[in-house]
Amino acid sequence: MRGRTPTGRLKSNAVASFLAQRALRFVLVMITITAVSFLFLHLIPGNPVEIMLGEHATHADVERLTRELKLDDPWYAQFGAYLWQVAHGNLGRSLTDNVPVAQKLAAYFPATVELALAAMLVALAVGIPAGIFAALHHRRVLDTCLSIGSLLGVSVPVFWLGWMLLWLVAYEPSKFGMNLFPLAGRLSIRYDVPVHTHFISVDAALAHNWPAFFDALRHLVLPAVTLATIPMSIIAKMTRAGMLEVLQTDYIRTARAKGLADFSVVVKHGLRNALIPIVTIVGLQTGFLLGGAVLTESIFAWPGVGRLAFEAISNRDNPLINGSILLFATTFVLVNLAVDILYALLNPRIRYA
Repeated sequence: MRGRTPTGRLKSNAVASFLAQRALRFVLVMITITAVSFLFLHLIPGNPVEIMLGEHATHADVERLTRELKLDDPWYAQFGAYLWQVAHGNLGRSLTDNVPVAQKLAAYFPATVELALAAMLVALAVGIPAGIFAALHHRRVLDTCLSIGSLLGVSVPVFWLGWMLLWLVAYEPSKFGMNLFPLAGRLSIRYDVPVHTHFISVDAALAHNWPAFFDALRHLVLPAVTLATIPMSIIAKMTRAGMLEVLQTDYIRTARAKGLADFSVVVKHGLRNALIPIVTIVGLQTGFLLGGAVLTESIFAWPGVGRLAFEAISNRDNPLINGSILLFATTFVLVNLAVDILYALLNPRIRYA
């Protein structure tokens, strides 16, 4: 067998070194975030046991449950015990229902992933073409309209847009017998879909239950559009800026001089070289979306991690809050790692080392 070339060995070593550095950074980030979140929650006044037991709990009951949960231990003892648990893959148990935190996060996270991916698909499908058209019609009416639309998309509050969509597109048409979109949830109760991937639309398609599949898509449209508004506007602006810069380069003028079709010049030569900043924005926005869209999930009663974290904060459920924060941070770091790897795939001049 032919041995590996020196160039191949160097590239493999660079990749291994890059991944090792990222793994070390990941561990340090997780430890830092765990410490900061735990200490901040410990410093907040109030006893979560009192919230758990309610207003009519006696002082003896509060003291007994506090001892059972070891919440009366010094903060450093609690923090050390929590780090030991996390190191062994145990995120503790929820204070509200005594269910393992990892189990609750695993049940709610697929809904957030499904919503975030749908929102990002909408943002990409609208934002990139809008940015390209704005760049091709620079300083014309279309460019001005798209720029104003992007500014509005970033400026409009998500909670207002969500309620307006619910009112105008779902609630008001229902008065006239037009049930265009449902008001809340992921799936109508009349459908029963076997769980395989925990993505309702995918599970319905795998079961060949097409009425349930289209019902899941109808539930997904309004929250996905609401959540996609801000990243869609940012992607459109970044695409426009990148394309304006690329379209002024010499190789674009050369490609046009050779008689290449406009589509080939714009997409193959122009968009590909403008993708680096776009990928950066997509990665950052995807991390934010997967980190839990609290407002969108609350408005549309979407059973995701953002809504779960909001309820945990309301109930002072510290183990569930810490687990949600760790999940958000892990997701964000992994998405950014994927973006860094995409850099090298999109632009050969970028190296791992």
